[in-house]
Amino acid sequence: MPLIRVLASFGAIALAGIVACAATRVGSAGPPRLEPVHADTAALRRKLDSIADAHHGIVGYSVIDLESGARISRRGDETFPTASLIKVAILVTVYDLVAKGQLSLDDPITLLKIDQVPGSGVLQFLHNGTVLTVRDAAWLMSIISDNTATNLLLDRIIIRRVWAKMDTLGLAHTRVHSKSFLRISSVAMDSSAKYGLGVTTPNEMAHLFELMAQGKAVNPSADSAMLDILEHNGQDMMLQRYAGGARAAHKDGETDQVRSECTLWYLRNRVIACVMTKENQDQRWIVDNEPQLTMANMGLAIINAFGGVPPAPPSQ
Repeated sequence: MPLIRVLASFGAIALAGIVACAATRVGSAGPPRLEPVHADTAALRRKLDSIADAHHGIVGYSVIDLESGARISRRGDETFPTASLIKVAILVTVYDLVAKGQLSLDDPITLLKIDQVPGSGVLQFLHNGTVLTVRDAAWLMSIISDNTATNLLLDRIIIRRVWAKMDTLGLAHTRVHSKSFLRISSVAMDSSAKYGLGVTTPNEMAHLFELMAQGKAVNPSADSAMLDILEHNGQDMMLQRYAGGARAAHKDGETDQVRSECTLWYLRNRVIACVMTKENQDQRWIVDNEPQLTMANMGLAIINAFGGVPPAPPSQ
């Protein structure tokens, strides 16, 4: 075969391969991403403030548009009791120790009767000697706010390590004080008496979610895993109540006087919203108590400001 025909054959084969690869890439790219929304954050601030002003209690919030970097807040640097929202800081510390090789998600934990505490969760009802893993406890702590699972993790990682990790992230006011329902275990009794299980500010907790969204809380792999866990949180009576099923990674916290939640919404923009309340006059444990409705209305306002819930991608 003449040399020129050989070269032409090889050229045709190479060109066909390039076209086929390009077609494969185009076919597997999925639906195009929707354009981000340029939200009117001044109008959103006015709306959120009007909802907060009408509330019988103290409301703070922090909202971050991760696409534009825009930020708005109310009482953003004021300290609030976290209730179970502080469990996000515990989760981050667990994954940080795993990344450092000081802990494994597969490490076994044996549940003893002395470990079982009341409140939220299922481990309090399981039999003495139940064996679970660090991973199991992390999931239970995060998606159903299991108090016993939280305490098992704090026994394993030590409370002060949570403080140290938050310090490395610049979150000097984000602190867990004690194990759940065990005030005697507090490492800061005065602050524990004032704030309960934990303390933070709306801006600090929003920034912790921001770091996870950026892959900078621990590392991209760990942060992605933690956000996946938080996407499975089943609480939907506060910021998620009117969210129309919007995809979100979130964690909540509740006591008699406290309702709090922090969310990373995957809308047309990725939007972080942390709303914290304290000194609530309505302390009823019912779905339609005032703080939960206040937060639900704030969640709806935020979602609407960023274009509402985006349409689901077409089925393949």
